[in-house]
Amino acid sequence: MRLIPEICWRRGGQDGVRLDVRLIPLLREIGRRATLRAAAAHLSISYRSAWNMLLTQSEAAGGTLVTLEQGRGARLTPLAERLLAADEAARSQLLRLEPGLAVVLAAGERGAKGRALRVAASHDPLLAAFVDEPATRAEMALELQFKGSADSLAEYAAGRADLAGFHVALRDPSSADADPLLARLSPRRDRLIRFAEREQGLMVAPGNPKRIRGLADLTRKKLHFVNRQRGSGTRMMFDQLLAQEGIDSAAIGGYREEEFTHLAVAVSVAAGRADAGFGVHAAAARFGLDFLPLQRERYWFAVRLRNVGDAPLERFRAGLAGRAFKRIARGFVGYDVSGAGEVCAINAHGGA
Repeated sequence: MRLIPEICWRRGGQDGVRLDVRLIPLLREIGRRATLRAAAAHLSISYRSAWNMLLTQSEAAGGTLVTLEQGRGARLTPLAERLLAADEAARSQLLRLEPGLAVVLAAGERGAKGRALRVAASHDPLLAAFVDEPATRAEMALELQFKGSADSLAEYAAGRADLAGFHVALRDPSSADADPLLARLSPRRDRLIRFAEREQGLMVAPGNPKRIRGLADLTRKKLHFVNRQRGSGTRMMFDQLLAQEGIDSAAIGGYREEEFTHLAVAVSVAAGRADAGFGVHAAAARFGLDFLPLQRERYWFAVRLRNVGDAPLERFRAGLAGRAFKRIARGFVGYDVSGAGEVCAINAHGGA
């Protein structure tokens, strides 16, 4: 078991009033569902408790966080949007530092749900939401670390992870090129578990004021890009797309500036620190950005064949196949979770 640090917000100054740890999840769900009642129900909080929390926390935060209008539901204020954006940026930075800060407990300290399933995975907003779901935490023990696709597969190969989450582009089955990530797995020793298909593309400001139409536009002078970190599957995909179009990465302003998650890239664009970023459609939608789709891909979990059928893995697969996961996925643009949880054989092209 690993103990990991978390983000906690408090007001500056001598009083140092801390915000309720439930506030950020509540604001996030209000943004997704547009009603306080639906957000509270999703988090298993009573409507009255959620309402009281917004009143007290608005005072602690120094301004109104949510506006409620009869017949129009709930709407986040600019202050709440800035708080959510800051939280995503802080979490992205914490993910970079987490390996050196985590505390590893003895193997016997597992808790009532049995052995924890160790998951190293490429960052994905839907996966993060699934793991944070109260029902998921109640039904299974998971130790999740977000890493790049390549690093996740390296953890898996070294035996430090039971599952490795990674994503590969959907390819033409007639292609002779094997995917480099799938090539790290053995068709005899390993299997794949379906998670989702999703869209990757360019995230740009609302209304696309820079008139970015494709990758070639990223080389224009005075246009600033924000990238994902080296080793991430998204960075690898972006580089492959550049190579296919014959674009030199050195010609892209900001190519070397990196963020650790899709949401952190979206925050950079939404805050005006970058004109464009590359990531999943759901991250762009979360911050009201325009999106230019460029690639469909599959997100998989690699697992040893010998572990298929083990209780921790079967609980995880059942969660992916369940109604709660499908309900969560409906709130994420650009995802297809058909067949989630199925075990598949490996081929070289990202298919099953």
